[in-house]
Amino acid sequence: MIGLAPPEYDPAAPQSATTLPVGAPGTVRAYVRELLRRHRRAFTLLVAVNAVAVVASMAGPYLLGSLVQRLADGARELHLERTLALFVLALAVQAVFVRLVRLRGAMLGEETLADLREDFLVRSVRLPPGVLERAGTGDLLSRVTTDIDRLAEAMRQAVPQLAVGVVWAGLLLGGMAVVAPPLALAALVAAPLLAVGCRWYFRRAPSAYRSEAAGYAAVAAALAETVDAGRTVESHRLGARRVALSERRIGQWTAWERYTLFLRSVFLPVISLTHMVVLVSVLLIGGVLVLHGRLDVGQLTTGALLAQMLVDPIGIILRWYDELQVAQVSLARLVGVREVEPDAGDGAVRPEGRDVRADEVRFGYREGVDVLHAVSLAVAPGTRLALVGPSGAGKSTLGRLLAGIYAPRSGQVTLGAAELSRMPAERVREHVALVNQEHHVFVGSLRDNLRLARAGAGDGELWAALHAVGADAWVRPLPEGLDTEVGSGARTLSPAQAQQVALARLVLADPHTLVLDEATSLLDPRAARHLERSLARVLEGRTVVAIAHRLHTAHDADLIAVVEGGRISELGSHDALVAADGAYAALWRSWHG
Repeated sequence: MIGLAPPEYDPAAPQSATTLPVGAPGTVRAYVRELLRRHRRAFTLLVAVNAVAVVASMAGPYLLGSLVQRLADGARELHLERTLALFVLALAVQAVFVRLVRLRGAMLGEETLADLREDFLVRSVRLPPGVLERAGTGDLLSRVTTDIDRLAEAMRQAVPQLAVGVVWAGLLLGGMAVVAPPLALAALVAAPLLAVGCRWYFRRAPSAYRSEAAGYAAVAAALAETVDAGRTVESHRLGARRVALSERRIGQWTAWERYTLFLRSVFLPVISLTHMVVLVSVLLIGGVLVLHGRLDVGQLTTGALLAQMLVDPIGIILRWYDELQVAQVSLARLVGVREVEPDAGDGAVRPEGRDVRADEVRFGYREGVDVLHAVSLAVAPGTRLALVGPSGAGKSTLGRLLAGIYAPRSGQVTLGAAELSRMPAERVREHVALVNQEHHVFVGSLRDNLRLARAGAGDGELWAALHAVGADAWVRPLPEGLDTEVGSGARTLSPAQAQQVALARLVLADPHTLVLDEATSLLDPRAARHLERSLARVLEGRTVVAIAHRLHTAHDADLIAVVEGGRISELGSHDALVAADGAYAALWRSWHG
């Protein structure tokens, strides 16, 4: 068959939008087998119930064929009452078991879908933070929404219906082989046509659906980035450029949509032609065999009716297998997170101290382009280190390396002589915590939001943490106190209040080393200064790495590192660096007036 070629465009468009991996076929098959093992009893029960329903549905053709044969033999007594009673009984059994098939199929679909959602969520939250940061909003959003939605239909309908269709078709062919063996072979005449059509379609469909899904992720990424950076887009007059980018992404996505639609427009007529060939071949071959005395009329009638009944299961199998091609792509995108090792480090690596060191560290977000160049730094336990410098110098990147979010391209970042990149993320978080300007308030009570840091914390500890960051002043007047519902649809917290809740979680988590990346940036200078003074009491004796744009934070630090061009150009105390009259002194004079 000759058809449309896949859309030709820059292949980087959909591929670059996906930074989380897509599961390999082996990974997907292994996960499907795991789901089947979990639900093998429910799956076996579904097959058994469906088998009873199919056998009951075959009673009608058998009874009609017997009646036709008796008429052909010239029987005077047809016993229609007995035939009708058996037919009604078969219909009743079929109706009951068809209902059970739908019920069991829906239950199986919902259970497997719930497992899939839970597995994806659990696996995602265990991914290294650096992986999630690099994934991008659009890719994560499309997996959590679009891919889950596509799989919902497949899990609820495709998987149970495919099982039903296979059992149904197998039993019908088996029934034909028992009643009239030659007709079962006649029904297979259409198999080559169906095989050619399926081969043509399924060689093209998976990659086309995969590109379609990636194209949608690219659209979502472009739109999400534009919305998130709306003010920047407006201030720099980038609207036309962003609109053009979105239109190009949408054009690429719709091109793949048209291509997959073309594939279906060829495949569906092939299915209809297959149905016609099956019925015609059974009638023609069966008619010839009847004329030659190889079959009787009753067998031909029963066989023809069973062949006609094959239309439904074959249609179900092909329709839902087609749906599974779409679902398989979404499943591969969701299962792909299983190919990222959440605990890539060596569980046996344990820090033997609290000193933090960076030795000849190089790091870049893109291959061959380094942001940090051979940075070395030693932070003794209990030291308050401030990282200062111009925007884009690499301060936040260095802070994330020291917090264990990223692993260096070369060199080492160690905590107590243990390399952070070789430690599981959970163990790193026991010792080092990163707090940045991003803050999250989850739907639920204030108590639940705070206990995310320590599940067993009592109310006294929660109030102490709120007091430490100055949040108790606005929490205590609340009518429901810690039971106040916050988040979407409930009480809305201001950015400053949300940041205080995040810092209170930090107090409860109680790590010995903290990396603060502009942690008070959403507060006005007076409130930020007050909060920093409150935190100073809480952070007493801890190692603190503060990435600061407000130089009063650097003034209070024990040690200041000036980061310029991905290198540490100056290192020392506030007084020593001012006296040196270098880069820090110039920053201090410009900031202090």
